Amino acid sequence: MTGTTRLYAVVGDPVEQVQAPMLVNPVFAEAGLDAVLVPVHARPRDFPTVLAGLCAMANLDGILITIPHKVSAAELADVRSAAARISGSANALRREPDGRWLADNFDGAGFVRGLARTGHRVAGARVHLAGAGGAGSAIAVALLEAGCASLALHDPDTARSGELLGRLDAHWPGRAGAAAAPTPAGQVDLIVNATPLGLRPADPLPFDPAMLPAGCVVADIIMKPARTRLLQAAAERGLPAHPGIHMLAEQVDLYRTFFGLPGAR
Repeated sequence: MTGTTRLYAVVGDPVEQVQAPMLVNPVFAEAGLDAVLVPVHARPRDFPTVLAGLCAMANLDGILITIPHKVSAAELADVRSAAARISGSANALRREPDGRWLADNFDGAGFVRGLARTGHRVAGARVHLAGAGGAGSAIAVALLEAGCASLALHDPDTARSGELLGRLDAHWPGRAGAAAAPTPAGQVDLIVNATPLGLRPADPLPFDPAMLPAGCVVADIIMKPARTRLLQAAAERGLPAHPGIHMLAEQVDLYRTFFGLPGAR
C-alpha cells in the first residue's frame, strides 16, 4: 500500500464473517491495481456517520454493504438502481462522475447465478423464502425475475414483509405472497434462509428440514461457517444443500462491471 492506493470498504456488524476481502483483493492483484478492500465494523447507530465519512474520502472508490445495513444504505444513497429500488436494499455503492453515490444490489443476481452454476433450476420452481431483510429482499426480486413459479415469503416482521410484497406485486402481480409459518406445509422445490440465523452456534434453525419434501433444495446465504447447522441438518435428511459462498463468488464478476475493474465479462 502506498499514498496512491485506492480504497474500498465492506461495512457490516459484525464483520468477522465477511469473505469479500479474500475474493476481491486477489482480483485487484491479478489486474495489477493499486487498490485494497478492507472490512469496517459499524454498529447500526453509527452507520449513517460511518457511511458519510467513507463517502467523503477522496481516495475511496467503492463500498460493499453487509448485514444489517443494506436497507439503510439504499435509503442513504444519492441514486438507486432498479434492483435497489424494488428490493429497498443495497449491497454495493460507487462514486459517480458527478460525485453522487449510486446504490445497487447484487445479492439476488449472485444467488440465482450460484444456483444455476450448481445445477439448481429456478424457472418454474416453487420457492419458500425466509427473511425479508436486505439480502432476502434482493433475492426475492431476482427469483421472480428468473421465472420462479411462486414465491412464499416469511418474516416475523410482517410490516417489513408486507411492504416488500407490495413492491413485488407491482412488478410481478400475483406471484409472491406471505407464508403463514417458517416451514412450508405444502410442496416446495427450493427453500432459502436469508435471515442471520446460523451466524452464531446457538442460533435456532430458521425452519425445520425434517418437514420438507424429498428433493427440496435447501439454500443458506450464511457465509461463515461454510456448513451451517441448517445445511448439515438438510444433508442428514438427504436434501440437496446449497451453501452461501456461491452467492458471493458469483458476485465478483458483477462487482468488476459495477466498479469498472479490468476483466469484467
